[in-house]
Amino acid sequence: MSSVRVECVVSGGYGIGESPVWDERENALLCVDITGRRVCRWSPGTGQVQAVPLDAPVSSVALRKSGDYVVTLGTRFAALKWKEQLVTTIAHVDKDKPNNRFNDGKVDPAGRYFAGTMAEEIRPAVLERNQGSLYTLCPDLSVVKHFDQVDISNGLDWSLDHKTFFYIDSLSYSVDAFDYDLQTGKIGNRRSIYKLEKEESIPDGMCIDTEGKLWVACYDGGRVIRLDPETGKRIQTVKLPVDKTTSCCFGGKDYSEMYVTSARDGMDKEWLSRQPQAGGIFKITGLGVKGIPPYPFAG
Repeated sequence: MSSVRVECVVSGGYGIGESPVWDERENALLCVDITGRRVCRWSPGTGQVQAVPLDAPVSSVALRKSGDYVVTLGTRFAALKWKEQLVTTIAHVDKDKPNNRFNDGKVDPAGRYFAGTMAEEIRPAVLERNQGSLYTLCPDLSVVKHFDQVDISNGLDWSLDHKTFFYIDSLSYSVDAFDYDLQTGKIGNRRSIYKLEKEESIPDGMCIDTEGKLWVACYDGGRVIRLDPETGKRIQTVKLPVDKTTSCCFGGKDYSEMYVTSARDGMDKEWLSRQPQAGGIFKITGLGVKGIPPYPFAG
């Protein structure tokens, strides 16, 4: 094992940092601050963070093949033009649920944008249950609803052979797998592949490495865990200096660095004084594995 190193690269300040995505075109890391209602872009070269403020909670960001980005904003899929700071609605979901918002989202290998919803939280992880659904925004800009009765729609990714979809509904404390059809984007045959242990707390964002293993950020667990989806076993734990780790992705020029977002919402003064980096972005090096580049939305 190479020596694993964790460093804070963007200091605290995100209410709920989420959806880290490496943007090769800009050599930068994208992420969102859900409650801060902004999309951020951090350039390791300069150390600078740029931000685009938005008019609703923004829960995920993804690359777009034609340039710029797509986001989930409130209960809308939307296009974001970075330089112009311009947001255009593409589609609206959950219109009958005014208390809902989108949560995590990611683009599949065929260029479809998968994202799920949840009820607005009363406080972190406390909310009206079973209000969410999982959706896909297709490249033709139509929307498909996969299923409902979701508590907190969260981490998602696809196996390297594109035959399995991995998904987290946080309050099930489980990482689930579905059969996945790359041609149609259909999913089925849901099963649990890993149940979180008590100290791992709540499963949040997730990504896959080039060995087909899953990395899951554990909210209130202060760690990312590496899972083998074949055996259902945890094979590695990396602890971070903050409890509210929210999501993870690989990035850097060869995708050998892991970036982890975190949150500070729901922490009192005493808790924050113990964890001043809460709400920051962390870089983990020395993992000895690489990630795969994010897929861009094809629409």
